[in-house]
This record gives sequence, C-alpha cells and structure tokens, in this order.
Amino acid sequence: MSEVVVAGADPDGLGDALEAGGAEVARAEGTANRPALEEAGIVDADVLVLTDAGLATSVTIAKDLNPDLRVVIYTRDSVPEFVKGQAGHILDPELLSVEAVAEELV
Repeated sequence: MSEVVVAGADPDGLGDALEAGGAEVARAEGTANRPALEEAGIVDADVLVLTDAGLATSVTIAKDLNPDLRVVIYTRDSVPEFVKGQAGHILDPELLSVEAVAEELV
C-alpha cells in the first residue's frame, strides 16, 4: 500500500481518488512547511503530491527529509524551475484525470 502526502488545496480531488484506490493519504496542512510535512508523515511516505505550485518549496523540504520520495506535481499552474528537477512527474489536470493519475500511483 502506498503512503501519500498531499500538499495543497487539491481542488480536483486527487487525494480522494488515491484513497479510493487504496493508498493511505495524509495532508500537509497550511503552507506545507517542515513541521506540517513531518506531521503528515513525509519521512515514511512513498509519494508527495503537490497540488499548488505556490507551495513548491515544500518539495525541496520533503526531499531533504526523505530522499527516496517520489514527487508528483498535479497543477494547472507553472512550476518554478528550481523544483522541476526534483519532481518525478509534472501533470496538468486538464490533460490527465485524477482517476488516471491515482491508478498509476497506487
């Protein structure tokens, strides 16, 4: 079973789709800073799903805490250059449904 941390408002419901697919989903509250990521269980997580490009710094923090973490960015917004190299996948909700993404991640 995959352990997933979702950071961001998740307006498309990817976290719910992941839960429906069998993943254990926790949410990093607020700005997804280090304490919020740790509280959500990022150290033991398999995947970080970022749904708000404005929280991109959380990717760097999460990878520092868990270098083996798989990072998926699921947003319509542009992603800052500094985080592109740390993301395994950058996906646009207009192009790929939450169900398709959840199926691949779980």
